[in-house]
Amino acid sequence: MLVIDRHGSLVRLNKAARALLPDAPARDWLRQAAPLWLSDAHRRAVTSPRRGGADPPAGRIGDRFFEAHPTASGDGGVVWWLLDDTDRRYAESVLKTTQERADILAEASSTLLSTLNVPRCMEVTASMAAEHLAEAALLVAPPQGRRHPLTYARRGAPVTQVMRQIDTGSVPGLTEALQGFPPVPARWLNPADLPDWAVPDGFSGPVGSVIVTPLPGHGVPAGTLVLLRSSTEQVFSEGEEIFARLFAARAGAALSAARLYTEQAAITATLMRELLPPSLTRVHGVDYAGRYRAARDHERVGGDFYDVHPGAGPSEETLVVLGDVAGKGLNAAVLTGKIRNTLHALLPLADDHQRVLDLLNGALLSSHHARFATMVLASVRRRAGRAELRLTSAGHLPPLIVRADGTVEEVPTRGTLIGALPLVSARTVKTVLNAGETCVLYTDGITEARGGPLGDELFQEHRLKRALAECAGMPAEAVAERVQMLAAQWLGSGRHDDMAVVAISAPATGPLTIVKEHVDGGSDGSSG
Repeated sequence: MLVIDRHGSLVRLNKAARALLPDAPARDWLRQAAPLWLSDAHRRAVTSPRRGGADPPAGRIGDRFFEAHPTASGDGGVVWWLLDDTDRRYAESVLKTTQERADILAEASSTLLSTLNVPRCMEVTASMAAEHLAEAALLVAPPQGRRHPLTYARRGAPVTQVMRQIDTGSVPGLTEALQGFPPVPARWLNPADLPDWAVPDGFSGPVGSVIVTPLPGHGVPAGTLVLLRSSTEQVFSEGEEIFARLFAARAGAALSAARLYTEQAAITATLMRELLPPSLTRVHGVDYAGRYRAARDHERVGGDFYDVHPGAGPSEETLVVLGDVAGKGLNAAVLTGKIRNTLHALLPLADDHQRVLDLLNGALLSSHHARFATMVLASVRRRAGRAELRLTSAGHLPPLIVRADGTVEEVPTRGTLIGALPLVSARTVKTVLNAGETCVLYTDGITEARGGPLGDELFQEHRLKRALAECAGMPAEAVAERVQMLAAQWLGSGRHDDMAVVAISAPATGPLTIVKEHVDGGSDGSSG
């Protein structure tokens, strides 16, 4: 408690005030020794008493912070009650700082985890570090060959990313941080030792304080974050260094997740190229076209597949395969990949469909897959302006022939499933496509597409035949597109199975003649 008269002299001090102001002069104290904030407050209190509800004057005396509450005395002086507010204000400051840092970490997690693009994640990390933790930041990513990806950021400036060959040993603690070792304390680092490449272009003044902290990843380090402050800024405190490590942990986890996603996406893309159906075109004078749609629109592969294996020359047969593995999605696609690879290995035997099916059946029965498949094989050869076909079904839907006059014929080939029974029985049928005629191979995803006006009716084979009758004389590409389009329209937005269709056409380049024949068990005969 202080009692100050109207002239600014100390009239009375209690014991606590004397301990606080041991050398305070009694006369003219306000002018000679009082803190400016209390002098101003006293003059205001004398001339115009403080209104109720206003915040009390406050300020420092020595290293402590006080609030001053005035009470008027009878002789025109003021009794000042000084309340020590240092601890409360310190607690509020710490709480505010903690809240701000928590908000920064939450923003970092949300922003960084919203992208799985590695360069973008590095850019955001460096930018946020420069904005909230330092004046500038450098993110050093693990090396790619002999060079490191470097991301530079300055507060309020654009982020730059470069690939550069650097000497990591020239930055104290950087080599160790890139290997995942604990960071070197900032107080042990001499900012003057930093090489020029570690400081972003346009950084203001010499570096006065530096932090080098690793970016922890999933099992391996995700990189290192270097934080810089100029000599005009306050050096990094111990609390700021701890906070920098917390930020680095969030950033490292996000970077590691982005790198893992990128690696897995690259592997998936490589594998997917092997699982996706190929693009089809003309081979040895015969046109081929295919369309495929997976059961789940967000997936690109499934249980249906097709391949075209050209013969060595125009006189050699081209093998066309279309199949349907039981099931959907990636698991079914894995088995289609096995079947396609096995068939590729059996190409030297492609002139004997039965042998190919027997060997493929044995391969599937000996594998760990508990799935079966249906399949149709078509060997195609161009001769005298016509396409000669040998067709063999193994439990698959019969191929359809679209003749030049619009007639749609069902090829009478039948057989048993692949991968279900020890023996496979199959019937091979020969037929000929004259110019402008097409053979259509398809999976049950087409005929069993459920939709229509009421949404619960199957597309069925009779609708497919009626649609194909309208495709007489059309090229293979148009026929395949027409079939897929009609099935998709029938489905609407409903669920569906995998769908695949292959069209084999003899180009319309000459006069049309109709010839048809088939063999059963290898003997020539006529089909109805």
